[in-house]
Amino acid sequence: MPNHLGIPFKKTYTAPIRASVRDYILRHTEDHPDAYKSDIAQWESLRVACMNTAAGALHSSNVDSFLKYHAQLVFILAKLPSDINLEISYVHPFSASGSIPLTLRSLAFERASILFNLAALYSRLATAEDRSSQDGLKRATTYYQSAAGTLSYLSSSALPKLRFPADTEEIPTDLTEPFVRSLENLMLAQAQECAWQHLYKNGLIAKLAAGVASLYTSSLEAIRSAPPTISSSLPSTWATHLETKQRHFRAAAQYRKSIDELEANRYGDELRRLMDAEEEAKKGHSLAKRSSVAPAVIQDIKSLLDVLQKNIGRAQRDNDLIYHCNIPASTAIDPIQEVIMVKSNVPPGLLDPKSLIGNGGILFDDMLGWGAREAVNIYNDNKQTLVKERVVEAAQVLDDEADRLLRSLNLPASLEALERPIGLPPSLLKKAEEVRLEQGPDRIEAYLDDVQHLARRAMTLLDEARSAMDILDSEASEDEAARKELSLSRPLSHEANRELVAKQQRYRTILLEAAQSDVTVREKWEESEAAIVNLTLDEEELEALVPSTTVSIDGKVSMANNQTQIHARALRALLESLDDVRKDCSQLVARAQRLVEADDIKPSIISAASNFNSWEELTPAMFVDVSDAELAKYDRYIQGLAEGKKKQEGILEAIKSKNEQFLSSRKEDPAVKDREIVLHNLDMAYAKYLEITRNLDEGRKFYNEMASILLRFKEACRLWSNQRSQEAQSLYQLFQSLSIQEEPKPPEQESPDKPAETSVPEHPSPPQRHKANIPSLSSTEWEPQEFPPAQPSTPVRSRPKQKANLPSLSSPEWEAQEPPTAPTPSHPKKKKANLPSLSSPEWKTEGLAPPPASSPEPERQKPSTKKTLPSLSSAEWETQELPPPPPPPPVTERRGAKTPRKQRR
Repeated sequence: MPNHLGIPFKKTYTAPIRASVRDYILRHTEDHPDAYKSDIAQWESLRVACMNTAAGALHSSNVDSFLKYHAQLVFILAKLPSDINLEISYVHPFSASGSIPLTLRSLAFERASILFNLAALYSRLATAEDRSSQDGLKRATTYYQSAAGTLSYLSSSALPKLRFPADTEEIPTDLTEPFVRSLENLMLAQAQECAWQHLYKNGLIAKLAAGVASLYTSSLEAIRSAPPTISSSLPSTWATHLETKQRHFRAAAQYRKSIDELEANRYGDELRRLMDAEEEAKKGHSLAKRSSVAPAVIQDIKSLLDVLQKNIGRAQRDNDLIYHCNIPASTAIDPIQEVIMVKSNVPPGLLDPKSLIGNGGILFDDMLGWGAREAVNIYNDNKQTLVKERVVEAAQVLDDEADRLLRSLNLPASLEALERPIGLPPSLLKKAEEVRLEQGPDRIEAYLDDVQHLARRAMTLLDEARSAMDILDSEASEDEAARKELSLSRPLSHEANRELVAKQQRYRTILLEAAQSDVTVREKWEESEAAIVNLTLDEEELEALVPSTTVSIDGKVSMANNQTQIHARALRALLESLDDVRKDCSQLVARAQRLVEADDIKPSIISAASNFNSWEELTPAMFVDVSDAELAKYDRYIQGLAEGKKKQEGILEAIKSKNEQFLSSRKEDPAVKDREIVLHNLDMAYAKYLEITRNLDEGRKFYNEMASILLRFKEACRLWSNQRSQEAQSLYQLFQSLSIQEEPKPPEQESPDKPAETSVPEHPSPPQRHKANIPSLSSTEWEPQEFPPAQPSTPVRSRPKQKANLPSLSSPEWEAQEPPTAPTPSHPKKKKANLPSLSSPEWKTEGLAPPPASSPEPERQKPSTKKTLPSLSSAEWETQELPPPPPPPPVTERRGAKTPRKQRR
C-alpha cells in the first residue's frame, strides 16, 4: 500500500442537457434552439468523456478531456446563466458506495466539480508513479504540483461563483474553501516529499524535511479549523495520516541536521537533535499503531525510529567516554530553516481556455451572452420607468395642477360668459357634442353593468376555487380518526392548503376593496347624472338652460364696463400662454415616448461586450456605463419639462392675480354671475363625465385581468384537490390489497357444551377486531401510504414522486368506473368471505364465526357460515351509496341590481 494519499473522484450521473438548454433558449433568447443543435450535442459528448475517464483506467491523456470540457464550460457560462433549470448530480468523493447524490441546478456547480475531478486525476497519476526511480519521482512531483495548482484555481476562480439559493437544504462540503485548501496543502506536502527523496546533502535535506512537515501541518490545521460538517466529511484516517507524516518529517529534519552537527564536532547539539527527533518519532509511531494508517506509513516511521535509537546509543556512549559535552536544551539550539521547493502549478489550459478549443470552435459563440442580454432588459426597464416617472407622469402632474386652479377660479367659464353674453361658448358646445355623440349616459350605464357583471364573475371564480378545498376540508375529522388507526404521513387538509387559503383570502380582500371603489364610482354617477344628461341636449335646449346677460332684470341691456374688458383681455392672453406651455409639454411627452419605442441599446451592448475576452463571464454590472450613457439622451426631455413647470407656475400666479382684479370689476352684475355658475356647472359635468368613464375603463381592465388570475388560481385549487383525491385512492387500493391478503386466524376448538367464542390474538398485528370499523369510501382514511420507489438508474435527491391521476372519491366518475382487480390472496384455495354491505348493522354486532368442532380436511377448512369481510373489488361494494359531494358555495354578489338611470330633462 502506498504511503501517499490520492483524492477520489466525484461520481456523477447523466444530466438532461438537451432538454434544459433548448427550453432556456426558447424562453429567454431571441434565437431558435435548432440553431445550436451541434453545440448541444458537443456539450453532451464532452461531459460523457469526462464521466468515462473518471470511471475508467488512469492515463495521462485523460487530462485533456477534463481541460477541454472545462474550457467549454467557461465559454458556456459566458453565454448562459448558472441556473438554466438543468439538474446536475454529484456524489461526495468520500461518501460510501451507493450514497444519494447532491443535485443542484447550477452550471457553476458543474464547473467546480470538473475542476475537483481534474485535481483528483492528477493526484491519482502521481500516486501511481514508481517513486523508486528518479524519473518517477520527477513525474510524481509534477503531477502533485498540478493537482495543487488545479485546487488553487478551483478555490480562487470557481468557488466564489458557486452560490446557493437560501432554501438549499444541503451544500457540497467538498467544494468549500477549508476543504479545498487542505487538499491543496496535502498535494504540496507530497510533492515536497518527492523532492526530498532524490536529494542527498544532509543540510539541504533537513531544510526540505522541515518544509514537508510544515506543509503537512498546514493541511492538518485546515481540517481541524474547519466547521464540523466539513472536517467530518473526510475519512477519519486522513487526519491521523497527516499528523503521522508531520511528526515523521520533523524527526527526519532533526536527524539530518544532527549529522551536520556531528561533522562540525558539535556533539552536544548532535545528541539534543537526536533526542528531539526520537521524541517526535515515538509519538508518530504510537499514533500510527493506534489507528488504521497505511502499513507503509507505519513502516517508514518505524525504520526512522530504529535509526534514531541506534544513533542515540552511539552518540551517548561517545559523549560519556570521550567528549563530555553538555547537552543543551531544545530551545537553545538553532531551529531548522524551512525550504519549500514546490508550488501550486496551475495548468496552462485553465488560465487560457481558448488555447484548448479545437476545430469544433466555441460552443454557443453566436449567442449574445446572458449578462449582455440581461443588461439590455435592465436598460429597457430603466428607460420605461424613467420616461414614465420623469416625463409622462411629471407632465400629467402639471396638467392636473393647471386644471385644478382653473376650476377653482371658474375659468374660462367666467370669461366666456362675458365674451358671449348670449348663446353658448364654443368650448362648451364642443364638449356637449362629444358627450352626445358618445351617448354618454348610456355608455356609463353599460360600463356600470359590465363592471358589475365582471365583479360577480370574479367572485364566482374565487368561490369555485374555494369549494374545491372546502370539500376536502370537511374530511378533516375522518382524516384525524384514520390517523389513530394508520400511520399517515400527509398533512391535514387545512394544513396542506394553507398557502392556497392565504391566496384566496388575499384575492377576496382585493375584490372587496374593488367593490368599494365600484360603489364610489356609482355614487359619483348618481350625483352627476342629471348634469351629464344635460350635456346630451340639443343646442337649443342647452342654450335655454344658460342665462343670458344681454338683458338685465329691469329689461335694459347691460354691458360690461371698460375696466372689466381690459382685465378680461389680459386674462385671456394669460390663458392662451398657459395653453402654449401645456402644448409644449405635451409635445415633449410625445417625442419622448416615440424615442422609447425606437430606442435599441443592443448594438451598443454588443459593441461593449466585444471588448471583453470571449471566455470572461459578463454580468449586467459591466454595462452600467453604456446604459447610463444611453439614458442620458432623455435628459433633454426632463429638462424641458422642468422649464415648462417653471413657466407654468409663473403664468398661474399671474392668472390668480389678474382673475382677482377681473372679479372685483364685475361684482355689480348678478346676471353675469348666474350665467357663470351655469356654465361652470356644465363644465364640471363634462369633467365628471371624463372622470367616471376613465374610472370605469380602469375597473373593466382590472376585473378582466383579475379573472385571468383567478382562473389560474381555480385550476391550481382543482389540481390540489385532485392530488388529495389521488392520495386517497392510492390508500384505497392499498387497503384493498391488505384486506384480501389477511385471512382471520381460526379460533381454537372448544368442547361441544361450550358456546363458540371468537379468539382474540394477543398481539395487535395482524389486527383482529370484534367489530368491523371500515370508513366510508369518501373518507380521508383512504390516504395513500408511501410505497418504496423503484430503484432509479440515476439516483436523484430532490425529485417529487409521481402520483396517480385519479378523480376525487366524491366524484361521480367512481360510480361508472370498474374497480381495480384485487391481488391474489395468500391462500388461493380458500373461498372468499361473503359479508353484508358496509352500512349493515351486522358489522357492529357480529364477530368472526368460529370453525366447526371437527373437520375432515384440516388443511382446507370450510369457512364459517357467518358473513365475513368481502374483497374490496367485490360487487357487493357497488351497492353502497357514496356520500354526495357538498353543494358549491353560494355566489356572493357585490350589490343588487343596477339602479335605473334618472329620466333626462
